[in-house]
Amino acid sequence: MRRPTILILALVAAATSVALATAAPPAHRHDMAAMGGTTSQALASQLADARVATAKYATNLALAKKQGYGVITQMIPDMGWHFMNPKITGFDVEKPAILVYGKRGARWQLVAFEWVFPKKPAKAPLPGATYGSFGAACHYKDGTFVFQADQNACAAKSPQSGSAFNFWHPDLVTLHVWAWYPNPAGVFSGMNPLMRPFNKG
Repeated sequence: MRRPTILILALVAAATSVALATAAPPAHRHDMAAMGGTTSQALASQLADARVATAKYATNLALAKKQGYGVITQMIPDMGWHFMNPKITGFDVEKPAILVYGKRGARWQLVAFEWVFPKKPAKAPLPGATYGSFGAACHYKDGTFVFQADQNACAAKSPQSGSAFNFWHPDLVTLHVWAWYPNPAGVFSGMNPLMRPFNKG
């Protein structure tokens, strides 16, 4: 029933993240003010490289899935759907472990990237980076999840949908980057008010 080892290590050691609209409290909390409209040249250059490297996924979720990205959260209000590739480890801005999408009808649009860490990095992986957090949780194959501090307490099936158990992770530090969609709250902000039209799918 449980497959913690590979997925959890990939999630914690590398980059990954998660959250869902049915969660009562906001999944991501940020410890610093958003960058607003200011962006360093170094960051702008890195985000340009990231956009070129991920352009193939911009409106092609099918390709992302074919290349290893699987759903880990459904729509998080003002954020998006999260798809993770557990084979991507370490931080590489051109190879994000998580792709965040908005969905309107049958169309998908890449809006952001996300990485997670077991603790706040000693050195910011991107200039001016700010962080959020995501509590320990049980995740299921359809992207539903339940916050749960104890992995052994994860149900074999999602209480929300009946989907099979996928993986569990401990408390994580998150790094969200809005590389594909404007965010007036800042490039590193977890939430984006301009994503509200996507909340209803």
